[in-house]
Amino acid sequence: MASLIPVTTTRIGDHLPLLDLLNSDAPLSWVRNGEGLVGWGVHATTTVSGKDRFEKARTWWHHQLETFAVANSVHGSGTGPVLFTSFSFDRNEESVLVIPKVIVGQKGAQSWITWIGDTPQPVLPESPMQHSQGTFTFGGGSINTSAWKERVAEAIKRVGSSQIDKVVLARDLVATSTQDIQTIPILKNLAAEYPSTWTFAVDGLVGATPELLLRLSRGMVTSRVLAGTIPKTGNDEKDLALAASLARSSKDLEEHEYAVRSVADALEPFCSSTNVPESPFVLHLANVMHLATDVTGALIESKQRVDAFSLLQSLHPSAAVCGTPRNIAFDIITEIEGMNRGRYAGPVGWIDASGDGELGIALRSGQITDREIRIFAGCGIVAGSSPEKELEESNAKMIAMRSALH
Repeated sequence: MASLIPVTTTRIGDHLPLLDLLNSDAPLSWVRNGEGLVGWGVHATTTVSGKDRFEKARTWWHHQLETFAVANSVHGSGTGPVLFTSFSFDRNEESVLVIPKVIVGQKGAQSWITWIGDTPQPVLPESPMQHSQGTFTFGGGSINTSAWKERVAEAIKRVGSSQIDKVVLARDLVATSTQDIQTIPILKNLAAEYPSTWTFAVDGLVGATPELLLRLSRGMVTSRVLAGTIPKTGNDEKDLALAASLARSSKDLEEHEYAVRSVADALEPFCSSTNVPESPFVLHLANVMHLATDVTGALIESKQRVDAFSLLQSLHPSAAVCGTPRNIAFDIITEIEGMNRGRYAGPVGWIDASGDGELGIALRSGQITDREIRIFAGCGIVAGSSPEKELEESNAKMIAMRSALH
């Protein structure tokens, strides 16, 4: 029988600038307001696909855990060995699972490091590594803007004449760099500009999502739902008026209600109680404002422990990135969207050895391939939508990634 691989978790110094610790060896990130997890190096990685991909991911993770001898003096969610995950939107595309060699975590005043192997504790850098960015040139996407507006018009027609209430259509743009694109400077730019989002990186997918699909910690589950968006002007007085108009907009409130209901319905079978606020709040980001609702629940206590994989299977895809009813919406997306989303709009984040974790929806993101990065944005189409306004909204959503490249 093979000997077990040591995994050690221990406390380290005071508050750490997590993104400054990263190096270019397969950087991984899940950071918000300076807290979260970063990792680097690859201990093990695999891909999964198919309708049972969440079950396959759980099986692979549990098999890996069986090979570890864990010494964890910190305890709590995100300590010990951690799996970083980035699932595709479409179950037939590849999802990526990565176990990093080194993980550093920060929560409140507590910091910790986890490393795999019988080596001494890794030495953390005293100053951040310097990373240069090339010059980017933006090109077209999978389809041009006029063709995309035609698809939006078709989606509006489908909503008006069938059993569908909402369908989400996405579009992409490709930017090309003069040198190989590095993840870390993009992460740092996103974190500086959008500190209240979850800044993530897994296997070349990098972004800053405002939407928390799932936080599971000690039997409590939280999901932050965003749907209904308005671009910001940068003028405080105008933006305050726009926020008020967003909170009263029947079109946006309708879109938001579908998204909230889809999440609440997905969580209900697993929870002894759920809390769904009666009305959303307006979430202010640097480039846009969203209607937002935090849905919470307490898991039912049972012998068959519910973990993050179980909840992901039920939650994805939510109405926020697919539509309502989601099976019909998914078919319409497949038929008319005109591009492969890859891991955009899929669950991204981390899961620990106990099955707890934090995963967002991979929005405001881009997929890096050597010197190219493909950036994405999506819009919820309902009966009151207009192609011109949806194009404007998608452009506003792309500002986050576009500005992070400069």
